[in-house]
Amino acid sequence: MADPYQNNIHHQGGGDSYGSYGEGGGPDGYGYREDFPPQEEDAASDVTEGHDEEDQTYEGEYQGIPHPDDEKAAQRAARAKARSAGSAVSELEELSEQYEDIMEDCGHGKFQWTLFMVLGLALMADGVECFVVAFVLPSAEKDLCLSNAEKGMLGLTVFLSMMVGAFLWGGLADKVGRRRCLIVALAIYCIFGFLSSFAQGYGFFLFFRLLSGVGIGGTVPIVYSYFSEFLQMDKRGEHLSWLCMFWMIGGIYASFTAWGIIPRYGWGFSMGTEFQFHSWRVFVLVAALPAIGSLVGLTFMPESPRFLLENAKHDEAWMILKLVHDTNWRAKGQPEKVFTVTHIKTPKTAEDEFIEIQSATGTAVQRWAVRSLTLSKLVMKNVASLLSAELRSATLLMAIIWFCMAFSYYGLSVWFPDMIKHLQHEEYESRVKVFHRERVENFHFNFSLENQIHEEGEYIHDKFISIEMKSVKFESSLFEDCHFEDIKSTDTVFENCTIRSTVFYNTDLWEEKFIDCKMENTTFEHNKQGCHLDTMEENDVLIYLVSFLGSLAVLPGNIISALFMDKIGRAKIIGGAMLISAGCTVFLFLSFSQSAIIALQCLFCGVSVAAWNGMEVVTVELYPASKRATAFGLLNALCKLAAVLGSSTFTSFVGKTKAVPILLSFAALVCGGLVALKLPDTRGKVLQ
Repeated sequence: MADPYQNNIHHQGGGDSYGSYGEGGGPDGYGYREDFPPQEEDAASDVTEGHDEEDQTYEGEYQGIPHPDDEKAAQRAARAKARSAGSAVSELEELSEQYEDIMEDCGHGKFQWTLFMVLGLALMADGVECFVVAFVLPSAEKDLCLSNAEKGMLGLTVFLSMMVGAFLWGGLADKVGRRRCLIVALAIYCIFGFLSSFAQGYGFFLFFRLLSGVGIGGTVPIVYSYFSEFLQMDKRGEHLSWLCMFWMIGGIYASFTAWGIIPRYGWGFSMGTEFQFHSWRVFVLVAALPAIGSLVGLTFMPESPRFLLENAKHDEAWMILKLVHDTNWRAKGQPEKVFTVTHIKTPKTAEDEFIEIQSATGTAVQRWAVRSLTLSKLVMKNVASLLSAELRSATLLMAIIWFCMAFSYYGLSVWFPDMIKHLQHEEYESRVKVFHRERVENFHFNFSLENQIHEEGEYIHDKFISIEMKSVKFESSLFEDCHFEDIKSTDTVFENCTIRSTVFYNTDLWEEKFIDCKMENTTFEHNKQGCHLDTMEENDVLIYLVSFLGSLAVLPGNIISALFMDKIGRAKIIGGAMLISAGCTVFLFLSFSQSAIIALQCLFCGVSVAAWNGMEVVTVELYPASKRATAFGLLNALCKLAAVLGSSTFTSFVGKTKAVPILLSFAALVCGGLVALKLPDTRGKVLQ
């Protein structure tokens, strides 16, 4: 029998610019090998012993139900008939039809489920990253001495860096390869995420999180593009929706690990006063574990054969498709099934020829420079092509939908916990104790002071030793001959006070905590340097509970959208979910308690996830393989930009008014939902 690899013919010149396997071609556009020797009777597999396929009766035969294989054959024949009856078919369209037929022959089984888990871990890492800064910030702001402006910049950096990463890696994945780009992106995330956990200063921590964000930003556009190219048409919508569940699992994982690690301050260590490794840094390391797992798994996964065929790498694509076929059928107990594809027509693009010419000239540095420049030009050309006449309408519609959804979702995702904190603060302030014109003389304060206001008091010969002051305000008061020692304070100020002959020893009461105060013969000795962690305030379990419930509430929406994605259609799923989510926001006018806000957050997240799933499925289906990851990356970058605008806009109204955030989210969701209904129906269509 002839070796199939020796039959490969790659035509570089004029005429037929196809790579082919074998010499024959079947009626469906690709060939089947007919020269296999007949199998002897005694050579049957043990798995199929005693089972004669011709003697088996399909159990639905007597009920008039067609066999699934008959349905696929009918669909394939219909596609072939449509091609022959229609006008001239382009090379890429013919490849799309052929590729769908091949994936149907390969089936859906062990290979796809293995890839599903590996890519799911990458998507899980993206979900974790969205929570990391929010969970570590309360502790990190004390450990790194962060101001409000620095905290805001850190939160902003995460989304901006992910925006850059989505655009960068999405564009490169269409030119360099899905698997290669995903491995590099995850490696960058893991390396700089690891380094950020050891950064002792704000500058280094910000820099490392910036680079780790660029890495993880590439996961979403690559993961969906990569996985979709191993799925046959009737499995695509459902299984891409199941893949979305890993983002939810990432949120649950982040909530549980943060709650289990960050409050445990004994889990850290220190090396003098210069190097501190507190528990929140341990959480940063643990947060990278899903990405590490995906990175390891990807080393055993092949490149997308569709990408390879688009780039005229015929041999590699054929071998991978054979691997998929053999892996699936062997796991199903049918190892005797043979991969019969012998002929795949693949167009050779002008870009490939240009790179081939340049790679044979000049020095290594010159070749690297030429390739980098060429690659940059090809990526930007690909981005510009998204606004071509064929794709302009789809791109504009998807841009509006992605922006509206992200603006509302991420804006409300930040607004919900901020509103809960605001209600907690209001409740806390309502219990404040006010002391007016008290006179305390020769008294030893050896108990903590919390949530108190002292107005026009007089404190003579008093001692404040080894105590904590939390949310304490001294206003227009007199301190004379007092002694403050080993004081730890949070939100404590002295305003318009007179302080005479008083000593502050080993305290964190710095100059900024004395507002318009008059100092007379007052000394500060051995002030505490740096910042400290407040174990009482920063680690309220509610922050983890809210995130956990919000992530868990996504489960019903994920299941429903996966089951009905192919029955209802992508456009109706997206439009319906966005309009229902808009209705949910109206109920926020009735939320006056923490429990009501948490309940509405769960409802909103549970409904909106169906829209997210539909958006991700239809994005990979609207664009051809050569532009799929680029388009997804561009739209995902727009999503992160909308997230920045939404979160910064919504948080500015916390404590002022609820009407503006609610009306903004309502308007955006209604707009996006109505636009989504204009999307074309991509069900039952071959992946371009």
